[in-house]
Amino acid sequence: MTAPLAPQPHPLAILRGELGLSQAAYARELDVVHRRLGFGGMAHERQKIYRWERGLAVPEASAQHAMALLHGIPTHHLDTLPWPDWLVPVCGRTKGAHTYGDQAATVEVLTDLAVGGPVDRREFLIMSSAALGTSIAGWQEALASFTSPSSTGRRQITATMVDHLEVRLDRLRHLDDTLGSAKLRELSMAEFAFITGLIKEARFDEETGRRLYASAGEAARCCAWVHFDDGFHAQAERFFDAALRASATAGDPLTGAYALSFRAIQHYTAGDPRDAVALIEAAQIQTKNKATPRFQAMLAARAARSHSKTGDRRACARALDQARDLLAAGPHDDDPPYLYWVDIGEVEMIAGSSALQLGDPRQAILRFDAAIAANYAGDDQYPRTHAIYLARTADAHLALRDMDQAVAAAEHAVRCLGGVDSARSTATLDELRTKLAQYRSVPVIRDFLDLTM
Repeated sequence: MTAPLAPQPHPLAILRGELGLSQAAYARELDVVHRRLGFGGMAHERQKIYRWERGLAVPEASAQHAMALLHGIPTHHLDTLPWPDWLVPVCGRTKGAHTYGDQAATVEVLTDLAVGGPVDRREFLIMSSAALGTSIAGWQEALASFTSPSSTGRRQITATMVDHLEVRLDRLRHLDDTLGSAKLRELSMAEFAFITGLIKEARFDEETGRRLYASAGEAARCCAWVHFDDGFHAQAERFFDAALRASATAGDPLTGAYALSFRAIQHYTAGDPRDAVALIEAAQIQTKNKATPRFQAMLAARAARSHSKTGDRRACARALDQARDLLAAGPHDDDPPYLYWVDIGEVEMIAGSSALQLGDPRQAILRFDAAIAANYAGDDQYPRTHAIYLARTADAHLALRDMDQAVAAAEHAVRCLGGVDSARSTATLDELRTKLAQYRSVPVIRDFLDLTM
């Protein structure tokens, strides 16, 4: 007599298990997402999740939307498949840590993003700490058990071809510096899709294959960055995760650590800064004894900014000192080309932002002035970055009630941002205008506000 088949677990139970959450903890995580999406609070007792997983109840539409974003599932699936069928296709793709070292899973994730197209709305969702922990652990585990990527395709990919891909990515980075994210999202997506298409049909030797997947990881990071900078947080998270997967398949911790350093910016800007600290710590662990001093200085500076967001003054100061010491070691021939922007001026800019965050506007102005003195090459170089830092300089002067200097810095920021299309930079200036509006009775401030309406 054949034994009856064991009942299959509900797909929600599978996905919840991948995050390592109890039903009660999952309900709390879902409530946070539900609120962030503007749907208001939802009852977050364990029984609700139990009823969904036992098939005794169906989640409301808003709960399903929050659930999709919590698990990084494109929300358009909710329009084409009923509950819980839209969860099934991603159960295998989004398993826990072990799938990060699976080359086939990496290709599937890259392909899903490449064919998905740009999102048409901004979803202000940052990955939960639990899901982020799974992402970090998966990347770390895959690097520890790395096996070289294999190929079965028909198109021979050579080292020279990958050289060209790397040059194209370098040009994309520089275009983003000067044009801004809104203008670069479509181009970044096209570059990512192009590299993903090559991977699917490629035949390569071991070294070329590793470089090809590393290029895919950097292309995914570029996509993540421009989506974040333009306010598309949920999509940025998906690309950041893809960058980690590709770097793990490449056996390249530097590419993944670089992506983590930018992901940290997203988390200390729009999420939990403690998660940003965890991201940088993971990057530092994986690149220890592998990265150049310049790379380590970049991570130390990002750690400092993350610590400033948590209010940890001592940790911030230690990290800034470390960044300065590492940069003093000078450049190395094997510095990755994508670190072209890492210099003492950038570190001092971060020191200024951190001081302002920690409530010390005088120190902030000193550090911003030091950055300008170090290597300011004019408004045409990194205009978006300069606009953000100039807005913070204005904020520091405003805190000291130096209205003339605040307006001068604000006007300079507006000039820098003239040719750049970046939602993040625009939001920074809007926040500054809101603060200045409190002093509209001051003529110089009133004139500035009237001219920049």
